[in-house]
Amino acid sequence: MARTAPKRIAATVLNALKGGVVPRVGLEYIAVGRAREIDALLKDTEIIEEGGAACRFVVGRYGSGKSFLLQTIRNYAMERGFAVADADLSPERRLSGTQGQGVATYRELMKNLSVRANPDGGALPMILEKWITSIQQTASEELGIDDADSPVLDALVRKRILSIGSELEGMVNGYDFARVIVKYWQAYRESDESAQSNALRWLRGEYVSKLEVRRDLDVRTMIDDDNWYEALKLFAAFLSRAGYKGMLVLIDEVVNLFRIPFRVTRQYNYEKLLAMYNDALQGKASHIGLIFVVTPQSLEDSERGIYSYEALRSRLTEGQFADPEARDLLAPIIRVSPLTYEEMYVLMEKLARLHMDLYGYEREITQDEYVAFLKTEYERIGASTHITPRSVIRDFVEILNRLYQYPDQTVTDIVAAKDIQLSDDEDSPDDVDGFASFTL
Repeated sequence: MARTAPKRIAATVLNALKGGVVPRVGLEYIAVGRAREIDALLKDTEIIEEGGAACRFVVGRYGSGKSFLLQTIRNYAMERGFAVADADLSPERRLSGTQGQGVATYRELMKNLSVRANPDGGALPMILEKWITSIQQTASEELGIDDADSPVLDALVRKRILSIGSELEGMVNGYDFARVIVKYWQAYRESDESAQSNALRWLRGEYVSKLEVRRDLDVRTMIDDDNWYEALKLFAAFLSRAGYKGMLVLIDEVVNLFRIPFRVTRQYNYEKLLAMYNDALQGKASHIGLIFVVTPQSLEDSERGIYSYEALRSRLTEGQFADPEARDLLAPIIRVSPLTYEEMYVLMEKLARLHMDLYGYEREITQDEYVAFLKTEYERIGASTHITPRSVIRDFVEILNRLYQYPDQTVTDIVAAKDIQLSDDEDSPDDVDGFASFTL
């Protein structure tokens, strides 16, 4: 028997879907299909956990389910003990920039940093405090000392924290990163909230002046446009030593790089993307996974897309044996395939159940009604090239709202009353086994 979703979760899911966005919670109640894609991306987490790195590109049209897949992986990764950071690129947030666009992406990632115990972002202070508490507890158990003010216990804790810091010093900017981590611990131990705040500001990339950094923290560097990705790698290495299995970085709306009007600026961003890709595949990064979400045009356009940068095109383009019917999900690029008709049917059933759980009513929707709705969606003009799960879901949630508010109506009534122009396209569902033999 399917689990009943809490009303708060059901409301969040349905409101988000009706608004055309992907909910961050409750995906397990509506997940359909994508099993192979999810399995492939979760295989990457095993590599990351063992100290490796991974880089993937999830490709699909708007509304095809890319962001849904991304959020599903986000939730799975947190359940498995990973820290996850996600950000959408925009004109103000890029991979490379000279006016704060690069570090703005880093700040967004740190703002959205999440773990299982804090899944809604802003987890950095909790991560640091949990790490310090864990070291103190372990040291206390080893020494058999319960007194938190014991000089012997304090010395052992200090030694453990400094040893972790020293492991990071060999990385780019690792010395200053380690010093800031140690300063946070000292401020935590002394209950100095101002010093803790300064350390957090540095780790979040919020400083804009090196003079201010030297005054507050006595370190020479800060996280900026030039080194934000190096800081991300440092943070992943630290997380692996702080009890997490690694760090997963999810970057959506990469299409905004395609939209940059100036060729040189686009190329600088693609160059940064190449550096991140190379780091992951050449073993220059550890305990970190990168997933970029792109549209087919922003990937393949030879004038402005990622493939306009030859070094990336040569690495990412599919080989001569590529087959759309036998997708290679171990390759860097994962193309999001359309949900089958049967999967869409099951998704509609799940949405109906969620809607009934939320509003506390029972309403039988027959198989014929589900099929009539889906046939109408897939047979409309342009559906063969433009229909997406997003648009179908939005329409169905609208119908569910109608059924709840007007119990005398049926799905068939609502669909029939809408004057929808149907397509004569040869790919319409009438010519496909998916609807012609719809038995579930």
